[in-house]
Amino acid sequence: MPHIFWVLAVFLAVAGPVIWLWSYNEAIPSLSGRVEPWRLTASVALGKIQADKMSVQEYAESLLERIKARDEVVKAWAYLDEKRVIQEARLLDETPKKNRGPLHGLPIAVKDVIYTKDTPTQFNSPLYDGHFPKTDAASVRILRHAGALIFGKTTTTEFAAIHVGPKTRNPHDLLRTPGGSSSGSGAAIADFQISMALGIQTGGSLIRPASFNGIYGFKPTWNPVSREGRKIYALMYDTLGWYGRCVGDLVLLADIFGLQDDKDEEHAFQGIEGARFAICKTSIWPIAGPGTQDALARAADLLRSHGAEVHELELPSVFDDVPEWYRIGLHTEGRTSSLPEYRVGKDQIGQVLIEHVENSDNFTRKTQLMASDNLGRREAFIPRS
Repeated sequence: MPHIFWVLAVFLAVAGPVIWLWSYNEAIPSLSGRVEPWRLTASVALGKIQADKMSVQEYAESLLERIKARDEVVKAWAYLDEKRVIQEARLLDETPKKNRGPLHGLPIAVKDVIYTKDTPTQFNSPLYDGHFPKTDAASVRILRHAGALIFGKTTTTEFAAIHVGPKTRNPHDLLRTPGGSSSGSGAAIADFQISMALGIQTGGSLIRPASFNGIYGFKPTWNPVSREGRKIYALMYDTLGWYGRCVGDLVLLADIFGLQDDKDEEHAFQGIEGARFAICKTSIWPIAGPGTQDALARAADLLRSHGAEVHELELPSVFDDVPEWYRIGLHTEGRTSSLPEYRVGKDQIGQVLIEHVENSDNFTRKTQLMASDNLGRREAFIPRS
């Protein structure tokens, strides 16, 4: 029987921030003992809506109240039209049950690089102030068809390129960043302003805010969800993913987007005890901060204490070049994707994007193809037992 390895990638200890967030004054139960709807996870809220224990409008109004109380300091939203949200919530409540989709009434926030036909998509760029696409992105169309309530647009770094950030703050500590580029989505989930949100990753833009904000984030493998209808940065990396506050929340959208894994009943996960985890630190691990290194060590110890086997992988030396191959791909594909904005308004885009277009690193087409080929066949470098 082949060995089973579960790859462990820990960027921050999650438990502490989540517990801290629940210590906010706003999280203290009311005198009646009633749980405010804004505190609910997406899966619990959806269950209440489906069971007629909570209306879509009631849930939407609770979230809007939470946003009013917190967004002045957290600043997670790029665009939010309260009247539109309530109007759509009422329409969803009036929808006959036979016509309701599997996500009926579930509010979902959308990162502001993904097209939405009823709210502006502005990419955190002055070049796109008031820009209303005429159609939804494919991902948004799928969610609407499933009955989701597209709530509003969350902040992003400029064109999701992680260099020019929004004013969004980390709700755990307002002096700290929520991470990027999916800044608003991560902060809004962590601050209980929304229970589900879409994000995009090109180089950490999903998992970084999940880590910084102490929430659950899911970055699927490359290209299982359509990227049609969003601002492209680097086609070979861009991936749509999402955030929630529990694993069950993440599964909701995985099902709607039709994600499927190859079935392997013989090796189905049965629990932590006896499971084998692999830690892969890569060649750039030495530059990780002490907090990150300590978090990974503590995570490994925690797994061992619950009966898991934890092994450290040693990658062949050829993998030392992966960061450079990635950088070449990012810069050369960024040159293509940023050219329209460069032509129209060079003085209104960030310096990094200008450098992409002007090819400040002098990457040739041959170099780009070399990097792409090496990344594509990197699995061939791993020795098989």
